[in-house]
Amino acid sequence: MTGVVFSQVCKQFPATGGVPSGLAVRDLSLTIAPGEMLTILGPSGCGKTTTLRMLAGFELPSRGSITIDGRDVTNVPVNVRNVGMVFQSYALFPHMTVRQNVEYGIRLAKLPREEMVRRVDDVLETMALTAYADRAPSRLSGGQQQRVALARAVVTRPKVLLFDEPLSNLDAQLRERMRDELRAIQLKLNITSLYVTHDQSEAMAISDRVVVMRDGRIEQVDTPRNVYARPGTAFVAEFMGKANILPGEVVAAAPGWAQVRLAGEVFDLTDGGRARRVGEKVRCVVRPEYLRIDPDGSLEATVQRVIFLGGHVEYLVRIGGQDCAITDARYAHSGIAEAGQTLRVALDAAPVWILPDEPHNLQEEDA
Repeated sequence: MTGVVFSQVCKQFPATGGVPSGLAVRDLSLTIAPGEMLTILGPSGCGKTTTLRMLAGFELPSRGSITIDGRDVTNVPVNVRNVGMVFQSYALFPHMTVRQNVEYGIRLAKLPREEMVRRVDDVLETMALTAYADRAPSRLSGGQQQRVALARAVVTRPKVLLFDEPLSNLDAQLRERMRDELRAIQLKLNITSLYVTHDQSEAMAISDRVVVMRDGRIEQVDTPRNVYARPGTAFVAEFMGKANILPGEVVAAAPGWAQVRLAGEVFDLTDGGRARRVGEKVRCVVRPEYLRIDPDGSLEATVQRVIFLGGHVEYLVRIGGQDCAITDARYAHSGIAEAGQTLRVALDAAPVWILPDEPHNLQEEDA
């Protein structure tokens, strides 16, 4: 099984067409464990695609090194890295059948004809494509075309499999189904994989670990659950889904715990940051699902806007002078409130997270 290591990797693009030069990736150090599905997530321009292209060999690092299975491939050509790539656009050959598209992936390996046929047959069966082997790509659905692209990538038995936003061209329902299929196939093949996307739900659904990038740097690396529930920065909290970032004041503290006044009420919170002091100002991550409409709730909320989303209703409300979002999945039983209405709201404090101090805050404090 193969592992991947990025060590202090930087990528700087030269100035072109009036666009100044700049670092697309800054001092990136990252390890992908053997058999792991690791996803890089971030907004456009954060460096995630450049990182993937450097691992593929399409871009060369300006500094640093990349190893695959302990071998330094920093300056090794694409065709001898033994990586498979699944592109956003599928990149299938329209004049070839499904079988011919998959065969194309291993023709350069110069295998005996019998071995090549056996490998292609095996991967077509794995991808549930045997019945479509003689069809042209144009006669396939988007999901089937995606499976053909994946089959062509894995038939070479690559050490590392790379996914460049492979589901972004599919409609929402098909994207969700294909997301689950890709993950199941990756687990079955046990291939070390790097997946790039800007879709938070996609990243959380398929990944062993998630890397959140911003401005060429890694903001946080952790399991999907921890990145969502215990974000390291406000940027991560807001990028990983809707987040109410509420100001609070510490009224009592101990290692790993703090009592914090939020919206005028005091709550016991888990704290993963540094030791707190009474009177300290903090910021807390309150996901919309941590708030619920409850006649006996201790908080008062004024509804500003109601958004109906089928499976749940999202309320944009004002609580203690702060704008907040509330997710209500029980509206079928309780009814839907209207803009201007006042509601009582309860806060489930157990999952509320006190944001660790970010570097710029510490610098300001030290100054």
